[in-house]
Amino acid sequence: MGSTFGHLFRVTTFGESHGGGVGVVIDGCPPLLEISAAEIQRELDRRRPGQSKITTPRKEADACEILSGVFEGRTTGTPIAILVRNKDTRSQDYTEMIQAYRPSHADATYDAKYGIRNWQGGGRSSARETIGRVAAGAIAKKILHQAAGVEIIGYVKRIQHLEAVVNPHTVTLEQVESNIVRCPDREAAEKMIDLIEQVRLNQDSIGGVVEMVARNVPKGLGEPVFDKLEADLAKGIMSLPATKGFEIGSGFAGTLMTGSEHNDEFYTDPQGEIRTVTNRSGGIQGGISNGEEIILRAAFKPTATIGQEQRTVNTSGESTLLAAKGRHDPCVLPRAVPMVEAMAALVLCDHLLRHHGQCGIKF
Repeated sequence: MGSTFGHLFRVTTFGESHGGGVGVVIDGCPPLLEISAAEIQRELDRRRPGQSKITTPRKEADACEILSGVFEGRTTGTPIAILVRNKDTRSQDYTEMIQAYRPSHADATYDAKYGIRNWQGGGRSSARETIGRVAAGAIAKKILHQAAGVEIIGYVKRIQHLEAVVNPHTVTLEQVESNIVRCPDREAAEKMIDLIEQVRLNQDSIGGVVEMVARNVPKGLGEPVFDKLEADLAKGIMSLPATKGFEIGSGFAGTLMTGSEHNDEFYTDPQGEIRTVTNRSGGIQGGISNGEEIILRAAFKPTATIGQEQRTVNTSGESTLLAAKGRHDPCVLPRAVPMVEAMAALVLCDHLLRHHGQCGIKF
């Protein structure tokens, strides 16, 4: 039930961390869009494990296979199926988790809900599930760019107490990808890398914040009342593993301001477009995009699976200790950047198609 996302641009992810593979079925993609496996692979390479010394050492190429929906390099308008096969699985690392629940992981809740769980790498609760989202996000990004010139750039804003100084209006993809932590502030990035390495040596983990900007988003995206654009963005982002917070525009900082301080006053630019002087709304007002940049932030908790010994219980409710094995990120932030971008792209693409369906015909 919960593996499908979107209305007109619908994605359904499938697969488990240590099963045969993971992937996605995309329904509602317009026909004649030029797309290749290489374009999708570029996004998957940003998400894949083993890409640097500060990520999980699991070695997966995450090579994507387009099984359907693309013919002679263009989409056909039929469902697109994309598969990534699992290669470097070590299920024996998880045998202790057959009985013992990992603190703050999904082990206990999956058992409580289903009465069964895939203990090999966490199954569907593993971040490997996001491969399908990132693959679909690559297609959504291309639709958005070709249809409206939309550009989506995410980056690491903060890791634990280390916060970067980044201008979301001018940040570039090249700056983000210039280092392994995906932080465009070089000085802060070096400190973040050192901190993550130290935490790994301590067999511990840390969290942080990913910030993202979407530029050239058309006015009018979003549906009142329950499908407000920021509400769908929040749902999409918060569905990512390890997320614990979502902000858009001024976010929680706006609670410290008065209305006169917070309101975005209007003006008309030289081209006759109605714009806002400030953008504390984060590009969305009344649940509908206003043409300004959409700026949002996602908070990620420390990785739940760590090597330190912790108190827990087994499936019989008996107290025990667990020092988890397996290969896990000491900090998910560097690999979370393309995941945040992908979910934002899926939401914006879906709303773009919905807007054209409802408002594309003028009487």
